[in-house]
Amino acid sequence: MAIERISAIVFPGGFNLPMWTAMAHGFLRARDIELDLAYTANSVEQLAGLITGKWDIGLTAFDNIVAYAEGQGEQPVEGEPDLFAFMGGDNGFLRLVVLPEIQAYTDLRGKTLSVDAMTTGFAFVLRKMLALNGVSESEVTFERAGGALQRFQALQARKHAGTLLVTPFELMGAASGLRVLQSACDLLPHYQGISGTARRAWARANRDLLVRFIQAYLEALDWLYRSDNRANARDSLLKHVPTLGQEIAQATCDILLAARHGFHPQARIDDEGAATVLRLRTEYAQPQKFLAQPEKYIDLSYYTAAIDR
Repeated sequence: MAIERISAIVFPGGFNLPMWTAMAHGFLRARDIELDLAYTANSVEQLAGLITGKWDIGLTAFDNIVAYAEGQGEQPVEGEPDLFAFMGGDNGFLRLVVLPEIQAYTDLRGKTLSVDAMTTGFAFVLRKMLALNGVSESEVTFERAGGALQRFQALQARKHAGTLLVTPFELMGAASGLRVLQSACDLLPHYQGISGTARRAWARANRDLLVRFIQAYLEALDWLYRSDNRANARDSLLKHVPTLGQEIAQATCDILLAARHGFHPQARIDDEGAATVLRLRTEYAQPQKFLAQPEKYIDLSYYTAAIDR
């Protein structure tokens, strides 16, 4: 079979470890797939590119898929969005990271917090965490600052008082003196974070290719979760993010591959987590809509075919 190429767009971050593993250990190549991997600076760039066909697939927040399907995206996009989630991934690995002098949520009053976008991604999780800890939105200021890497760098430069980060950025922040105030899973134990997404039209036209990609991804997860591969997983992470250092790389793998709250071992979508995303979007998104049907944004037929094979 001839090699087929897939272009993918992802955020920088440790949650790419299964993708890197599938590439490094030949799981994609064994299925005649060559992956062209690009990294995005923010969700607007990523979603706009996916919708217009610049990239074939992406790993993105489930909330992003819903937002653009419902016309609630951060910016208008060309074409009719027809993105869907074809597999799950994780709960987001979300941590609220703040400046060292912030000791409690009350210290955030009067401060500026950064987000990727106000209408998509994880901004609603941050807003809910604030509300559940007694801080109203009128008491803080939100500022758009790009993806996790850009927000992390802005926080280090003390441009903002806090932001929601994904692993391993919270570990890097703690090592540099920043404080992890709380994990989102403490308040939202079920949340569908990063998910595999593609255009429905592309998936229909490339069904076998997408099924083979999912198989390779699942094989990579299986490899990562084998205990005798943990040191190799750490080394793979270090290869892609050498600035982590061995200690933080090991701690990152321990979080990503934890039995609870790590990668879902079979990349399944968490039904309760998807429902949580819709509840938050119903509460905070504009124009306001009541959203209660996760299956509208999900098609597991490709995933099921990959499992069945």
